[in-house]
Amino acid sequence: MSNSAFTKALAHFDGNQSKFAKAIGTSQQRISYVAQRGNPLPSDLVLATERETGIPRDQLRPDLYPSEQSSVAA
Repeated sequence: MSNSAFTKALAHFDGNQSKFAKAIGTSQQRISYVAQRGNPLPSDLVLATERETGIPRDQLRPDLYPSEQSSVAA
C-alpha cells in the first residue's frame, strides 16, 4: 500500500518529523519508522493526523476508512 497520504501529511509540517510527531501525539522515532518502511500510517494516528492536517481519513487509510463514494456504491 502506498503511503502517499502519509508523505502529504509530513509535508504539511515541512517534512519535519519531530513537529509532525508532536502535533499528533507520538514520537519522532515512530514517524521515522513509518517513513523509512513505507508503511501506511498506524491506525491509532489516523484521526489525529486528519485533525492536524485536514487530510481526510479515507485518504490516510482507505483500508480502514472507505470513502463515502465507495460506501454509497456498495
